[in-house]
Amino acid sequence: MGFMKSKPAPPKDFEEPWRNVDWNRKELLKSELRQFQLNHPEISHFRILLHGPVGAGKSCFINSVMSVFKGKIVIKAQEESSAGKSCTKTYKTYKITDANSQTLPFVLNDVMGLENHEEDGVHPRDIIHALHGHVKEDYKFNPASPLSHADPDFINDPNPNDKVHCLVSVVPADSITLMPNEVIQKMKNVRKEALSLGIPHVVLMTKIDALCPLAKKDLTEVYKSKKIKDTMEKCSHRLGPPVKCIFPVSNYYEECEPNNAKDVLILMAFKAIAEFIKDYIEDDNI
Repeated sequence: MGFMKSKPAPPKDFEEPWRNVDWNRKELLKSELRQFQLNHPEISHFRILLHGPVGAGKSCFINSVMSVFKGKIVIKAQEESSAGKSCTKTYKTYKITDANSQTLPFVLNDVMGLENHEEDGVHPRDIIHALHGHVKEDYKFNPASPLSHADPDFINDPNPNDKVHCLVSVVPADSITLMPNEVIQKMKNVRKEALSLGIPHVVLMTKIDALCPLAKKDLTEVYKSKKIKDTMEKCSHRLGPPVKCIFPVSNYYEECEPNNAKDVLILMAFKAIAEFIKDYIEDDNI
């Protein structure tokens, strides 16, 4: 009678964080982002475009960002209650204002979620049109037929404010390895177009508390988690960007009150996006 092989022990978490975080820095980060300088005569705001699979948390992230700056839970972008069909049907721009009604120099754009079937979800060409600034506000997405030059919702001569200044892919941490190859390929095609235009690309890895018990118990331990680091590396391998451009975040899904750790992770990701945009503008890519 042979001996049963024991299962290998799960990898131990790190004793020290592998990415430094000051969890007392929330107000400073908010202040820095409120005062972020545009330094371009033709740009009144930085445009950040979010895309990703249905149910990844794009709209929820927009609401979470608004909640951080308002200091209370805000719901303006319509969210999916489950990973079914996308609630986002039109090209929508969201401004960010703080508790004093001061408008920040950033806008966020939401699009319909990506799906693996050609006839479902946002057409990748529409995301690429948005990168170039060709998509008018409230354009209704048609999965079967992307925007054309003859369409009244097509901006033929976009100005620097119409164009996207950072592409953000939103992916769920608990299922990045299970995402269909068709969806991954669509995201990689959009990334390729963004990079050809010099537009920076960042990945937000949502639902980290669903992936990792350590983060679920205490979000401030997120950068000690071996599971989260391994998943970020897998995300890098599947989508293309280096790990330094991937940021784990936890959106406001069920909370009714603000949470400092959630806020800091969101603000860290947002500050990184702002710095990438600043470099992009300084390189005169507009």
